[in-house]
Amino acid sequence: MITLKQRLFSNWHFMRIARLVLSVVLLVMSVQDKDLAMGGLGLFFLITTIAGLGCCGPQGCSTPERNAEQMK
Repeated sequence: MITLKQRLFSNWHFMRIARLVLSVVLLVMSVQDKDLAMGGLGLFFLITTIAGLGCCGPQGCSTPERNAEQMK
């Protein structure tokens, strides 16, 4: 089981950092423009970035590998 601390401080890559920057920009813009919809979108990106999730969860879109025995 992955703990919250492990999830927060591991597996940071370019796309996760880009989502973090995008979420902060959206949240700042939503406060400046007083736009609730943009704030919700920024909050969504922030939560998924911090939790380390994507649209399908961690490795949710990957296909299972088949070994040579299953290929026959």
